[in-house]
Amino acid sequence: MKRLAVYCGSNMGTNVAFADAARRLGEEMAARGVELVYGGGRLGLMGVVADAVLSAGGKAHGVIPQALIDLEVAHTGLTELHVVGTMHERKARMTELTDAFVALPGGIGTFDELFEAWTWNALGYHAKPFALFNVGGFWDGMLSFLDTATASGFMSPARRAQLLVADEIGELIDILREAAGATERKITW
Repeated sequence: MKRLAVYCGSNMGTNVAFADAARRLGEEMAARGVELVYGGGRLGLMGVVADAVLSAGGKAHGVIPQALIDLEVAHTGLTELHVVGTMHERKARMTELTDAFVALPGGIGTFDELFEAWTWNALGYHAKPFALFNVGGFWDGMLSFLDTATASGFMSPARRAQLLVADEIGELIDILREAAGATERKITW
């Protein structure tokens, strides 16, 4: 796994553990030679993870719509900043640039990115793994809901099992690396 797309909040959230986890993830990615692909912002957890990667000597690739540059929220110190026209183009470009995806705590943008990556996987557009970094149990409620959707017959157990979950950074990177290294993935409806 050369590059990891990180989806996370453009806000810091209410728990200091969120920013700490974003910082530690960025440092660990740089230490392991894993480059960051993310939304290109300088604010919130997005800025924290990018700054941590860069400060630790790693590479950070941002993908941002022109409209957000116009609002002056772009990170100006990245290794590379891809400017696109729309949010749809942003997600497609991030998918092209990455080998795997992880979602840290965040809001609707993070949810949208995670579920689109999962949906594109389900449709066979890519076979890249995706995971949740479950900082302080942030994702517990959603995981419970996904179990309900599975038990209700709207998602197969195999599809549900695709969403990897880790509470620790080392474990997170290890499971994504292992999954990204798999040469063949079965698509199950």
